[in-house]
Amino acid sequence: MRPSEYSASGTPVSAVKSHRIEPTIAACEWISLEHLALGSERVGGMVVRSAQVRKVLKTISRLSPYKATVLINGESGTGKELVARALHTLGPAPGGPFVTFNCSNLVESLAESQLFGHVRGAFTDAREDSLGYFRSANGGTLFLDEIGELPLRLQPKLLRAVETHEIQPVGSSHNYKVDIRLVAATNRDLRAMVKEGTFRDDLYYRLHAAAILVPPLRDRREAIPAFVGHFVEHYNRLFGKDVKLVSRPAIEALCAHPWAGNVRELGHAIESAVLMTENDRISLEDLPMHVCDGISEMEEDQIEETLPLMAAVEQAGAAAGAEQKWPYSLDAAIREASKVALVRALQATQGNCHRAAELLGVSRYTVYRMLNRFGMAEGRSYRTFRKPIVREA
Repeated sequence: MRPSEYSASGTPVSAVKSHRIEPTIAACEWISLEHLALGSERVGGMVVRSAQVRKVLKTISRLSPYKATVLINGESGTGKELVARALHTLGPAPGGPFVTFNCSNLVESLAESQLFGHVRGAFTDAREDSLGYFRSANGGTLFLDEIGELPLRLQPKLLRAVETHEIQPVGSSHNYKVDIRLVAATNRDLRAMVKEGTFRDDLYYRLHAAAILVPPLRDRREAIPAFVGHFVEHYNRLFGKDVKLVSRPAIEALCAHPWAGNVRELGHAIESAVLMTENDRISLEDLPMHVCDGISEMEEDQIEETLPLMAAVEQAGAAAGAEQKWPYSLDAAIREASKVALVRALQATQGNCHRAAELLGVSRYTVYRMLNRFGMAEGRSYRTFRKPIVREA
C-alpha cells in the first residue's frame, strides 16, 4: 500500500472511506474532553478557537459599547444568536431584557401588532393592550432573527422605528419612545433581495451600516474538537451521563464531515452520540451514519490535511516544556524556540499543517521539514510531505 494511503492515526484511508474501522483499544487512541479543549476559550457561550471567530469577537468588542443597529450575516446554525447575545452582554445595558423573535414566525395579519403592540379594541379579539416586541425590549436588546422574512409592507415601519426610536401601537394615536439596541440576523442574501425588489434598499443600508459575518463551520474545522468537548459536557449535564473520552477515529470523522447545518448540526450529532454510547467514551460506531459518510466526500489529500498529528504533538510538547539546563548555546535556543512555536501551532490547529503554517507565517513545506528535523514524524504514517526530507549535514 502506498504511503499516502495511510491516515494520521495509522488507519488505512481506504478503511476510513468505507467505514470499516475496528474501535479496539489497540487500533485507536482515546482523547479526553480536556485535551479536546486545548487552544480554545469560551466567551459568552461561544467556543473560540479559529482566527475567523477571533475576528468576530474583535468586531463585537468594537461595536458592543454603542447602541448602533447591527446586522449579523451567516448560514443557518453558525451561532448568530450567540453573537447577538454577546453584543448585549458586553453592551451598555447588560442588565436589560434580551428579547428575541424570529421573523419567519410573523403572522401576516398580526405582524404589525406583534412588533409594535396594540391597544384594546384595535381589532377583533384585541381584548387587552399588548406591548409588542419593541416595547418589551425597552432598556435592552431586540434580536430579530431571519430579518429577510419580514413582509415588504412592514419594512417602512421598521425603518422608521430604527431611525426615530419611536413606535406607534395598532389602534393608538400615541407614539412611544423605545430605548433599545436592534440586532438583526439573516442567512439570506439581502443585497440580492434588494435587486429583486423583495427587500427595501433604504432598510438594507440602514441595517448594513454595522455588519458581522459569522463563518461556516467548514471554514473553521480546527475548532471542531473544541466544539465536540463542549457539547459532550453539555449533554452529560443534560442527560446525567459521564462521557469522558472520544476516540481518535470519531474525531477524524467529525473533522471530515461537511456540516451543512454548521454548529447546530454538530451539536445534534454529539447529542445522538452521547445517548448512544453505553459507557464513558464515544467511538466511531456511536456517531450518526451520515457523519461518517462525509469522509467519502473528501479527497484523499484533504483527509490527510484534516487528520490531526496529536500523538506526535503531545510527545513533542512534553519535551519542549522540559526545563533546559545551561550552558545553552544560541543555536540550541533558536532551535528550541522554533520547536515550541511549532508544537503550539499544531496544538492550536489540531495538527493541521496548512493552518499551522499560516499561524507561523511560513510555508507548509517548512512545517514538514521542521517535523522531520525535530523527529516528530519518525515512525508515524502521516504522509503529506511533498518534497524530499532535507537532512542536516
